[in-house]
Amino acid sequence: MAPMANNLVVSNINLEKTLSMTGGKGETSYVNNSQSQGQHARMMLHLLTEALDGVRLSSPESGFAVADLGCSCGSNTVYTVEVIIKHMIKRYEAAGCEVPEFSAFFSDLPSNDFNTLFQLLPPYGGATMEDCLASDNHRSYFVAGVPGSFHRRLFSAKSIDVFYSAFSLHWLSQIPEAVLDKRSKAYNKGKVFVHGATDATANEYKKQFQTDLGNFLRSRSKEMKRGGSMFFVCLGRTSPDPTHQGAAGHLFGTHFQDAWDDLVKEGLISSEKHDSFNIPIYAASVEEMKEVVESEGSFMIKRLEVFRGCPLAVSNPDDAAEVGLALANSCRSVCNCLVEAHIGVDLCNYLFSRFAKRATNQFSNLPHFDHVLASLFLA
Repeated sequence: MAPMANNLVVSNINLEKTLSMTGGKGETSYVNNSQSQGQHARMMLHLLTEALDGVRLSSPESGFAVADLGCSCGSNTVYTVEVIIKHMIKRYEAAGCEVPEFSAFFSDLPSNDFNTLFQLLPPYGGATMEDCLASDNHRSYFVAGVPGSFHRRLFSAKSIDVFYSAFSLHWLSQIPEAVLDKRSKAYNKGKVFVHGATDATANEYKKQFQTDLGNFLRSRSKEMKRGGSMFFVCLGRTSPDPTHQGAAGHLFGTHFQDAWDDLVKEGLISSEKHDSFNIPIYAASVEEMKEVVESEGSFMIKRLEVFRGCPLAVSNPDDAAEVGLALANSCRSVCNCLVEAHIGVDLCNYLFSRFAKRATNQFSNLPHFDHVLASLFLA
């Protein structure tokens, strides 16, 4: 028998205190469901190193700082940060310059599983930078975790050489209020995501994205050293229509949507409970991203484009059951905390079992994820 909904308060919950990728190392954890993100990141390394080649070499006295914003808790962030640092070390050595001490800041919301992340880090290499560089199994950089929202300031002024952010900037700081207001034309009735919603709903999502990205850019412009660089990639779309969210729409707007509808049809939650839940994600187009960067004015664009990634990583893409479970786990690994906060643990488990069943029964080819990739420097 399916569980009934409890009496949780319906509200636009404080995302900063609640949102996180699923921690730990279980079947539905982000650690075990972020292989596709890792593949995408590796496919973009040549563009990342291109951006790094434009970074000014700091003096050894000032050190060199790298920050990953929205790092989550998997190995992808550690891998990429080490790629950045190793590339910059090679640049210093090729220029005949003394190699500075490196610092890496891993930043995400306070609810992030920093413990799992730090357990993935190798030990520091030695008493001196020379010791670190001579060690193959140790890291050559200092580490700190920085909890907080990247939509606000996180670091002291002019302290960071390289900002990196992967698969995070599509997350909004909040659900637009009009989307949750029954009196508003933008009320997202019958939907849990902007994909397939009305134009009025999509416009509210777009405005929230514009506000959030503008705040992000203003904050980073104060924190970045002159001569630094910012490289980020987030979910994007190729369609000019914001109600068509591409692969993000496939993940959150099909089987996930249908599973929520099942809860209502089976009498497990009310339609009001259903309609008060929305995924705070917006996959922007290149044109929308460019508009915000140019209007905010702090950064110049070196590269801004759509990057076609690979489909979801599965062992056997022809196995409907494996694909269905992988889709459900992938979705759950990034939004489980939000679903649990809204309907409780038991119904959350039931919802994602429905998701997996629907995805299995309605088996189709896995979509390729489009991303917006940007390389920016201070204006």
